Amino acid sequence: MRISFRKMHGLGNDFVVIDARTAAVPMSPRRAAALADRHTGIGCDQLIVIEHSTQADVRMRIFNNDGSEVEACGNASRAVGLLLGGTQTIETLGGLIRSDANAQAVSVDMGAPRFKWDEIPVAYAMDTLEMPVGWEELENPVGVNVGNPHVVFFVSDIDAVDLERLGPMIENDPLFPDRINVNIAARVGPDHLALRVWERGVGLTRACGTGACATAVAAIRRKLTGRTVRVDLPGGPLNIAWPEGGNIEMTGPAAFSFDGTFEDAEYPL
Repeated sequence: MRISFRKMHGLGNDFVVIDARTAAVPMSPRRAAALADRHTGIGCDQLIVIEHSTQADVRMRIFNNDGSEVEACGNASRAVGLLLGGTQTIETLGGLIRSDANAQAVSVDMGAPRFKWDEIPVAYAMDTLEMPVGWEELENPVGVNVGNPHVVFFVSDIDAVDLERLGPMIENDPLFPDRINVNIAARVGPDHLALRVWERGVGLTRACGTGACATAVAAIRRKLTGRTVRVDLPGGPLNIAWPEGGNIEMTGPAAFSFDGTFEDAEYPL
């Protein structure tokens, strides 16, 4: 059986999106990783499956490049929001979110951030605003869960950090039982941050929506910015707002790349 997909991206963070609402498309870590492989598959950072939901307009399943199923993906939320159009509620493993698409951009209500050590989670109790841990020059990150787990390190120069080496070291540290997304950020002006991300299960990415959300929230908690923040990633900027006591709102672009099909027998479960 041939299965249709759409290739989409948000600021270069790219997705294979399968709409399984009409006909079910079984997915497993093995199949997702094979489809996401850039040499022998279609190639993507994340594979997205849209399904029916009893709690929202749709359910969105998210598989990282390594096949692991994860709780949230901000850029994919915008891509699915663009695909569906208008205002939609989307069920994810990380909770319910809301997208609002127009001709210029897609805004997503990402829900409220969480800060308790066991909500991120980390292996033992600690202060998550100034975590008493470090990896070489990267020390004392902020921990936050924005639907998935993040640590945010503030540095003077994001390009001076060897993130390709330190990223997997931190991601897979036993301190993080669910692994962790690693964000390296610098303040470049009032309410303006620069960011690079080592994404759990993916690696270096051109953009990470949840990373931008986590970093903005971390900067606000550290009183480095106001509550509306521009976050510049290698793929482009995202605008993040976090009103006091409220939910995070992320606004940015999403785009279609191409449509295609694949033979399901070529990608076994």
